[in-house]
Amino acid sequence: MVKNAYIHIPFCKSKCNYCSFVSFCNLGLKNDYLNALKKQIKAEYQGESLNTIYFGGGTPSLLSIDEFRELLDLFNLNKDVEITFEANPDDANLEYSKNLMQLGVNRLSLGVQTFDDKILQIIGRRHNAVQTLFALHCAAEAGFDNINIDLIHGLPTQSLADFVSDLQKVEELGIHHVSLYGLKIEDGCYFYKNLPSCLPDLDLQADMYLKAVEVLKDKGFEHYEISNFSLPGFNSKHNLNYWNNNTYYGFGCSASGYSYVVGQVCPTYETAVRYTNEINLKKYIQNPLNKFSKQHLSEQEILEEAIFLGFRKIAGINVEEINKKFDIDFDEKYSKILEQYSEFFIKTQTGWALTTKGILISNEILAQFIAD
Repeated sequence: MVKNAYIHIPFCKSKCNYCSFVSFCNLGLKNDYLNALKKQIKAEYQGESLNTIYFGGGTPSLLSIDEFRELLDLFNLNKDVEITFEANPDDANLEYSKNLMQLGVNRLSLGVQTFDDKILQIIGRRHNAVQTLFALHCAAEAGFDNINIDLIHGLPTQSLADFVSDLQKVEELGIHHVSLYGLKIEDGCYFYKNLPSCLPDLDLQADMYLKAVEVLKDKGFEHYEISNFSLPGFNSKHNLNYWNNNTYYGFGCSASGYSYVVGQVCPTYETAVRYTNEINLKKYIQNPLNKFSKQHLSEQEILEEAIFLGFRKIAGINVEEINKKFDIDFDEKYSKILEQYSEFFIKTQTGWALTTKGILISNEILAQFIAD
């Protein structure tokens, strides 16, 4: 039974220079898109009481309160549901924040990226630091007591001191959760063909990440996933559902979902399905039930995903659970990898976890499990 849902709102006022996500500046199609989105939800949602629902983008804060209400009304929600709503600082106002609270949103995620106005201009963000402070003020005034901010390290011209300055503001501003991302310049973004000057090198980016771990830990934050830090009790339930390799709906253009037959502890090839909705906006509007891709996973592929996602958690993987679920001996099956990268693993009470140095080369290490 699927108990979690992601809803993609793919519209933006403008495209950031580093963004390669599926998003569009054609706001004239918003009404048609929302009608298509409702059609998909009504056709595919099975009526379960959801534990989490996440509105991401794009820019969900481009929705009016009435538009947002119409979407929420399509779902049955657990009394303890976590409802996350992504917003851009330049959209903030007190009335909108209060209305979100009244509709049941209890987790707000702001795309801050940095508090440095010069860097914000370089990367093409529409907001400035003053607008971020105002957005946080509105959120607190409205009653939000679970606020995440996104921060990016490795931005053009960004020094270690600049990044530390961003981190220092976390405690000052009453932030509960930080999602930290290293800048990635990928095909499809402006920077890909117009590479900015003064990019921090890989060593400096690694230093920034390690500094974030140090500074946020000193401020009482738990480092619970490679890119995520929270005060006690403020882990993202929705994202933990991903990292625990559990099921979820994906609604909207380019959104992905994962499902399997109820009652199957370990899904087989016929019962585990990962899908991605149509990624072309106009095609999605024409047929929101069409899938861009749909993959039936083998038991080995599900195992690999459980390992890959599990090692993203700082607590690591639970070997006993994996052995029982997949009928394997993890330590024996992956002994060569554990030995080859022994300095980057730590043995825990329940299994294995990556060390902080291991996290820095996690892509290389985890690829070994997939290729095994």
